[in-house]
Amino acid sequence: MKRHLRALRRAWAWLGAGTLLRRGRDLELMHRAMGFATLALVTLAPLLIVIAAADPLGRGGFAAWLADGMGLSGRSAHVLAEIISPPREVIGTTSVWGVLALAAFGIPFGGSVQNGYERTWNLPPGPWHRIWRQTTWLCVLSAYLYQEVLTRDAMHGPERITLSLVTGVLFFWWGQHFLLGGQVRWRHLLPGALATVAGLIGLRGFSYSVFTPLIVDNAISYGTVGVVLVVESWLIGVGFVIFGGALFGRWLLDHHGHRFTDVPPRPGTAPVRDDG
Repeated sequence: MKRHLRALRRAWAWLGAGTLLRRGRDLELMHRAMGFATLALVTLAPLLIVIAAADPLGRGGFAAWLADGMGLSGRSAHVLAEIISPPREVIGTTSVWGVLALAAFGIPFGGSVQNGYERTWNLPPGPWHRIWRQTTWLCVLSAYLYQEVLTRDAMHGPERITLSLVTGVLFFWWGQHFLLGGQVRWRHLLPGALATVAGLIGLRGFSYSVFTPLIVDNAISYGTVGVVLVVESWLIGVGFVIFGGALFGRWLLDHHGHRFTDVPPRPGTAPVRDDG
């Protein structure tokens, strides 16, 4: 028995799982995921509602975007559409200044993601004028979500799965590099992008199995509030995967790949050392 316990301890130490758990605790992963979900619901969702309502191809509005992301179908997707869908006059009553205001409110969401990536790589916070990076990232995020909805009906089976995997990896790979201002090499960021996409696939399967019946039950029992709570829970999972995927990629790189000690600094910044 003692021999087995020693083998387990050696395997645990070799994997570096304790380091991964400690880094997740230092990053306040769950707290950060809950902040991500709150900002997504308050600042990002209104902007996406307007963008989806302005879609000239009429892909069902924001509720269809959300149902596709959560992997919902049938009655659960119909319930979500009944509760989440905005009125048809949303575009006619939204001015250009209103859209710009919504975009400005969405910038803190990009800032929270950037801060999470900076903490993951032990980088100092970027200067205020990097806000253009957050704005650009927000625009590319909207385009990425839109193309995911476009391919829902245009492509099926292996073709759509392949396209979603490729675009997902490219977006999260580019997103990390762009928000970090190029302070971390491309090859160091790829494991995190792959882990993020793998986590989102797992979350989609969990959502299909758990949230699909839960939305219908909550709509009957609690009405709109119950559905919103399910959506918020799903967004917490998305935030956990996005930050956790980047963290897992960093840990995997350190312990089972290129074990570097310094991240090449940008001009004017101090070198970043791995203290894990």
